[in-house]
Amino acid sequence: MAYEYAIALTGSIATGKSTVASLLALNGMRVIDADSISHKILDDSVEWVRETFGDEYISNGKVDRAKLGSFIFSHEDAKKMLEAYLHPKIKAEIERQSEKQDSFKFPYLIDIPLFFENANYPIKDSVVVYTPSEIQLERFMKRNGYSEEESRKRIASQLPIDEKRDCATWVIDNSKNLKHLQNEVENFVEKIKKIYNK
Repeated sequence: MAYEYAIALTGSIATGKSTVASLLALNGMRVIDADSISHKILDDSVEWVRETFGDEYISNGKVDRAKLGSFIFSHEDAKKMLEAYLHPKIKAEIERQSEKQDSFKFPYLIDIPLFFENANYPIKDSVVVYTPSEIQLERFMKRNGYSEEESRKRIASQLPIDEKRDCATWVIDNSKNLKHLQNEVENFVEKIKKIYNK
């Protein structure tokens, strides 16, 4: 049965979820990454993207994710169309990997960016990577080079990070430096091991 030992790993844009996923893996936790699954599915869907959105979103035989992303974020209908195409495929692949992980009978994480927004997965426990919203905005602008207006628009497409924090089973705080984050991750892993006496 899928998702029996799963913990949803979530957060928001620029809260440091990918860094936490890497640190969790370094600490011996297994992580299923919904983002890399969706990237692979999108890369395998060049013809569908070409037929649906046009040639300009294909570059060197691959989907131009940055260009498609900009278009999707400013066209709600296109966003819905892309999600309707991708989400069932992503979900089926996550479920397949989850069943394999459940056979080990020990918790593992599924990195799901929109876990609370879409409520697509029957997972009981969740951990949120938390960064205060003003730091989140600052990091996002620095990382992506977007204007403040564009950055706010992208961040607003997800639930506010404070709401996610309040819904979570556990919180990993990423408001300080990397050393602090490493300690937060190690403490979280210890809690999980204690629960399962490993």
